[in-house]
Amino acid sequence: MRLLLSLIVLTFTLSLQAQCDTWTGKSNEEELVEYHAIYRSALKGKDYAFAEENWAKVYAEAPAADGKRGTHYTDGIKIYKRKIKAEKDKEKKAALSATLLEIYDAQIACYESKSIAMKCNTDECYAAKIGEIKGRKGFDMYYTTKAPLEESNAFLLESLNTAGEELEYKILSPTAYSTVKLFENGTLEKDVVIETYEKLLAAADLNIDKDGKYKDKFVEAKEAIQNAYKSIERDVFGCEYFINKLKPEYEADPENPDVIKTTLAYLKAQGCEEGTPFFDEISAKWKKYASERNAELQAEFEANNPSVKAKSLYDEGKFEEAVTKYREAIAKEESAEKKANYTFSVASILFRKLNKYGEARTAALEAAELKPGWGRPYMLIGDMYAKGSRSCGDAWNQRLAVLAAIDKYAKAKSVDPSVTEEANKKIGIYSKSKPTQDEGFMRGFKEGQTLTVGCWIGESVRLRY
Repeated sequence: MRLLLSLIVLTFTLSLQAQCDTWTGKSNEEELVEYHAIYRSALKGKDYAFAEENWAKVYAEAPAADGKRGTHYTDGIKIYKRKIKAEKDKEKKAALSATLLEIYDAQIACYESKSIAMKCNTDECYAAKIGEIKGRKGFDMYYTTKAPLEESNAFLLESLNTAGEELEYKILSPTAYSTVKLFENGTLEKDVVIETYEKLLAAADLNIDKDGKYKDKFVEAKEAIQNAYKSIERDVFGCEYFINKLKPEYEADPENPDVIKTTLAYLKAQGCEEGTPFFDEISAKWKKYASERNAELQAEFEANNPSVKAKSLYDEGKFEEAVTKYREAIAKEESAEKKANYTFSVASILFRKLNKYGEARTAALEAAELKPGWGRPYMLIGDMYAKGSRSCGDAWNQRLAVLAAIDKYAKAKSVDPSVTEEANKKIGIYSKSKPTQDEGFMRGFKEGQTLTVGCWIGESVRLRY
């Protein structure tokens, strides 16, 4: 009952935008000081229910304590943040969130009216303290109460602009992410987003340079700022930003052609043009490498990557040489899947370009073995049989070869559903060329009987008409 009464008093006090009352001079000053000591002790001992009960009593009458500290506000904020985190009911959570923000507002009002004394009793000190509190409020609006982004961002920006020495590292990340999100939503203009980015980095760098207690936290915050802006950097920043971003990486390895090439391509994509010193330096260096070392680099690359040379030879129409290079790549490769791909390339060239059907089939079967569940090698063998059927003996044997082709297409889709559509299409085409029933009867063969295909194919097939 006492807790309920205290909460009612608290709600009433907050609804009147609690004045910055202190216990100093009150008739029950000793009692309020005792409540203060009791709740502080309970809070330290993690007896949160008892702490809240006594905090509510002293906060209702003396929110500013003795007028020399903001403890009752900060402790109330801790208590309500904990309650919000534990609450599952949405309506209750919303009510608790509203109270939390009211406590923040009351604390801000007290410092704005200078009702709480500070050691540094200047307007600048009070402005910085208020900025710090607004930053904390914005932080909790972003993470704890899930307030609309425009509202939390407004408090976070105000803190960034006014907290000065009191600026806390923890507000930098939510300020960056909320600013980026509002830009993506079309709420903030590009100029504001750029200005905020510059202020965030300046604040982080300033505190990093101080080498203070929270230096590492500000380093982490700076990384978070940069990560937040990555998603919009191309839409927001110009050439100078990307020069500043890419220059350290380039200077760390200025003779690396890959770094030079990547840096130049990125700068071009972001609108950098000739006449900018750094751009001109990169462009000239790349041209030098392109003219003097490109052939050397390409040869070295191909020596280490025979599959690349193989593709190059294939494109030049040098099919025998391409097969040799692919086999070199197979011998060097450890990945079974890559071996399978290279072996399939060998099979395809042997069949389609060199008409070496037997060798091609052997290579295709090797590829299938290296990569189980891959239907493409069987499709290739089916194509070999279909094409080779034309020169596989008399008309009867040619039709048996077609059956062998159909069997391979069927095999392909049975192990690899991705080729089903293509396999069915080819089966449909070649089914028209199956052996005829009349010819089979004339030769004394029954449907379902196992026969051997002649010529190089040599496959056993089940007779179908």
